[in-house]
Amino acid sequence: MTTENESRNVHRIEHQIEIAPNSALLVIDVQRGFDDSASWGPRNNPAAEANIAALMDAWQESGRPVVIVRHASRTAGSVLAPDRPGHALKDFVEERAPRAALDITKSVNSAFYGTPDLAGWLTAQGVGQLVLAGIQTNMCVETTARMAGNLGYEVLVPLDATHTFDLAAGAGPDAPRLTADQLATATAVNLQGGGFARIVTTASVVAATRAPAPQG
Repeated sequence: MTTENESRNVHRIEHQIEIAPNSALLVIDVQRGFDDSASWGPRNNPAAEANIAALMDAWQESGRPVVIVRHASRTAGSVLAPDRPGHALKDFVEERAPRAALDITKSVNSAFYGTPDLAGWLTAQGVGQLVLAGIQTNMCVETTARMAGNLGYEVLVPLDATHTFDLAAGAGPDAPRLTADQLATATAVNLQGGGFARIVTTASVVAATRAPAPQG
């Protein structure tokens, strides 16, 4: 149970979040192919899509840039291959995509290895802060966050605006396995504990986009 003091501390920490006027929201791989449970297995966080939509709306309402990233798999038969229906963005992202500042296609985990060049665009725009949301938490979101942290960006990851799937390290019955929730927890520990990114909530980030700019 959360004590009153703990609640105050959480409230205080969330209100310390500052979202830069040109902070870029990266919406990573929110594609229809990830709805294919036969390909991916059990997922976590059914609220992810609603939270991603809330972030996109907050960014676009405040005039901040949104970057859409999509995965074009090179694996034969993949549901995310460019010639498959699953390559398309999910409807709620597609509806908001025309107002995006940049659209990146990649074939690996990091959005920094896509086309057009993300780092070059961010430099040209003077962007130093990134907020990452999307699919999968422990794959493309985490990889992009790690690389962004190494490149010197301030990185925020609202974990509740991501989701992932159960995963095994092999096909055998003795292969190590983690649930989607366990993988998400590991990502949170890896990113914040490793100094790559700050783990936050969607609500705190959306509130921060509406806060008055700090007076300097």
